[in-house]
Amino acid sequence: MRLFVTFSLVLFMAAIAGCNTTRGMGQDIEAAGQKIEDLADDTQDELNDDD
Repeated sequence: MRLFVTFSLVLFMAAIAGCNTTRGMGQDIEAAGQKIEDLADDTQDELNDDD
């Protein structure tokens, strides 16, 4: 029984760590997407200003 509880606790801790890692990765991807969007908007503005 003690082995089962220990194993369950280890699995739970791994799952929690995985969730935090995934959330952090999602935030990084979102930030990169925002930078790309800002760059695209700036480029579009520059192209429109040249006309």
